[in-house]
Amino acid sequence: MENTILCKTIWISLLFVCIAAAKLCTAETGLEGREQVTLKGATAQFGVDIAGGAIIDFHLTGSQLNPFTWNYPEKGDIAPRPMGHFICFDRWGQPSEQEQKNGMTFHGEAPYVVWKVLSKPSKQNGNISAQMLCTLPMGGMTLKRTIDLSDTSPVVKITEEITNINKLGRIFNIVQHPSIAPPFLDESVIVDSNAWKGYMQESPWPNPEEPVIYWPSIAYKGKLVDLGRLDNDPDPAVVSFVFRDSVEYGWVTASNPGKGLMVGYIFKLSEYPWLNIWRNIKDGKPAARGLEFGTTGLHKPFGDMITKNTIFDRSLFEYCDANQTITKSYVLFLAEIPKGYKGVEEIEYSENTIIIKEKETTGKRDITIKMK
Repeated sequence: MENTILCKTIWISLLFVCIAAAKLCTAETGLEGREQVTLKGATAQFGVDIAGGAIIDFHLTGSQLNPFTWNYPEKGDIAPRPMGHFICFDRWGQPSEQEQKNGMTFHGEAPYVVWKVLSKPSKQNGNISAQMLCTLPMGGMTLKRTIDLSDTSPVVKITEEITNINKLGRIFNIVQHPSIAPPFLDESVIVDSNAWKGYMQESPWPNPEEPVIYWPSIAYKGKLVDLGRLDNDPDPAVVSFVFRDSVEYGWVTASNPGKGLMVGYIFKLSEYPWLNIWRNIKDGKPAARGLEFGTTGLHKPFGDMITKNTIFDRSLFEYCDANQTITKSYVLFLAEIPKGYKGVEEIEYSENTIIIKEKETTGKRDITIKMK
């Protein structure tokens, strides 16, 4: 009898623990009821939401700290939406007035359509792989995404095939919109990049590139602003940069030394020549940071893109012929960082290795990530 009572007591206690854990998970994710593609490797887990195609989870095994919590939906909301790391496609920014009247959405249609899962996660060649597809009803384009999560390291390679299914060629843009948010994001987060020169989106048209600014410290309204940091002032809110001609790969990282985690991206500049930094504040604290890399650095309708054509000798849009397919890819990674981490000075990237070099340090604290 005593054993039976004891077993029931233990079972009830465990039930309450499970309920509490479930509530905690619900509070952390806000994604209940939404269909997702989840890839699980030995060192990390990666999740994509089907309704909008956003990356909504990337965390190390044994940790729940996930940078991509921005704009999670309320409970019961299962509609497609931009959140976490979403994709701006077939445009970045607003449509024209007439396009908007015809139903075109801000940042294009990709975040507002339900994506199709082409292949569920499976282990292939040392990776956990999956494929998904979105079709733009108005834009007349498709995007086929292949996800490869390394089974042995917290590294994901994303390959995206853009196809124009219109009968005529057209211009387009694609901008990756990673948006980091709390609890990963706080005042201590350091954003680093090998970006070079840029301009503020708030600068007056038609010459917004004047004055030219340089990453990361800029003069703004009589004060010096470090764009790598964010406390209680988001301005300038959106700033766009290009990279030096001699550089093959662009990179951008966000490091939280207090929480021991870094998230970063590496991308070919021949495919994504622009980096757009967005900074957002809510209730006096950092609410979001956009680490947006893409084919444009002009946040305007296509008519203005064509008029301007280039900024800093970099194109502001791409052309895709009828039935043409254009392929682009990037690498996303997580890394554990030591206490007092100073940020990233440089990243060396090869097919199988990422070497992250710390800045302003006398000790050798390079971080090496092997992908195979």
